[in-house]
Amino acid sequence: MRNKVVLACTECQSRNYSSYTNRSNQSDRLEVRKFCKKCGKHTLHRETK
Repeated sequence: MRNKVVLACTECQSRNYSSYTNRSNQSDRLEVRKFCKKCGKHTLHRETK
């Protein structure tokens, strides 16, 4: 089953992106470097609940 997750910027905490994961183990969170429109630069985005 695919789970929908929301990615939030680690610097400004804005929730910019959403994605789907195929993982059944939810112990580790997804971390991706993406462009934040609010900060204006590439930052680390983490999965939120």
